[in-house]
Amino acid sequence: MTKWLLLAGAIACEVAGSLSLKGAIDHPALYIPVAIGFVASFAFFAAVLRHGMPLGVAYGVWAASGVALTAVLSAIIYGEPFTGVMAIGIVLIMAGVLFVEMGSQAAQASLVDRSNEAV
Repeated sequence: MTKWLLLAGAIACEVAGSLSLKGAIDHPALYIPVAIGFVASFAFFAAVLRHGMPLGVAYGVWAASGVALTAVLSAIIYGEPFTGVMAIGIVLIMAGVLFVEMGSQAAQASLVDRSNEAV
């Protein structure tokens, strides 16, 4: 559970940094939260990997969630377009990440089965 909370922290910090980057165009003081957000995001992400989450799963969830949240929140905060095609794209990205997660779990179960057979 800890690794998923850390991943949520990485996602939240990355999205905050990205949204702040857009705002920093007009308000340069926002470069401070940009830097803090990205540094914190990578620190959280490193902690996720230290807790044993596979890189492919962690990065997939991080990237897909970041894309989805940034697209939705930038539409709300900055009035950027958010179309049905974009929504379909986000759903497809999330489906892909789900398949990566399921594949990772199946591979892990296979490794456990093989190690149990060897004992």
